[in-house]
Amino acid sequence: MRSNRFNKKENTLNEKNFITSGRNTLIHKNRKFDLLVVNGNHPVVIVGHAGIELYSGVMPVKRSEAKKAYQELVDVSMAEVFGEEKTLIFVQALDNKEYKLDYSKVGTINFIKVHQQNYI
Repeated sequence: MRSNRFNKKENTLNEKNFITSGRNTLIHKNRKFDLLVVNGNHPVVIVGHAGIELYSGVMPVKRSEAKKAYQELVDVSMAEVFGEEKTLIFVQALDNKEYKLDYSKVGTINFIKVHQQNYI
């Protein structure tokens, strides 16, 4: 018979650091972990507790490598996220702003824009 302590530990290992809302919104929910948003062949975006920007670091190959760096890979094409690549993604970050990632405008200043201030 398993103890409650073991079950709690098992649940925290499977818990994600983000949730999805609707068809194209990611909500960052854990200050300790940064999200690496992967959308096909487009540039990778990092969502941290202080905001959002293009990711210029080395992409972790394994999920365990990402966890050691306090990061979580979020591949939007995976079935548990959105199930397909997106042209437009909204990200609610922990800095109380909602950002709009418009992948049709990659390489311009309009790629990452603040969509809404103080969404909470």
